Amino acid sequence: MGDTLKVENRKETGSSRMRRLRETGQVPAVLYGHGLDSVNLTVQWRELDAVLKHGGHVVQLTGDVNDSALIKAVQWDHVAQSCLHVDLARVSADEKVEVTIEVVLKGTAEGAAAGGVVNHVLHEVEIECPANAIPERLELNISGLELNGALRASDLVLPAGATLSIPPETTLVTCALPVEEEETAGEAAEPEVIEKGKKEEAEGDD
Repeated sequence: MGDTLKVENRKETGSSRMRRLRETGQVPAVLYGHGLDSVNLTVQWRELDAVLKHGGHVVQLTGDVNDSALIKAVQWDHVAQSCLHVDLARVSADEKVEVTIEVVLKGTAEGAAAGGVVNHVLHEVEIECPANAIPERLELNISGLELNGALRASDLVLPAGATLSIPPETTLVTCALPVEEEETAGEAAEPEVIEKGKKEEAEGDD
């Protein structure tokens, strides 16, 4: 839990007040969980952004509140490309939590040498693990991925104490010929079928 966020209590509510708050570089937040009352807070966007960029999940809150929290949800304005709100859930170090983790591909697929193209189907997976052992990302070695092959969630190497929260057969990566090549191969085979049909007709005429 190396990441720290300084927080301040927040009394203001309402969309117009929250908009003005964001204009000052702050983000409205709420802290809840463990059977305690919810607390309205603000965090500095630059601090939150730094945590999110390196894949952080659990933070130590300081300032008006001192607690450990999981970044549970972040609400975005995708048009303005800004953060609207963040949900923080109280956690203890050994508490198991469900989190979404980025999947990063490593290596070069064996099928690429045969003309295959790697398709990264699922970029994130959900896992459950202790709060003090959440990985920043999960690496998936694709070196053994053959042409027309696939790697699934069950092929991921998870940290100790972690389990998948999605079906293990979920496809993460595939390797296949480009669509254009598949169509060309089909078209190349078609004249042979036609010629064979003409030959059979000619033999029938005899």
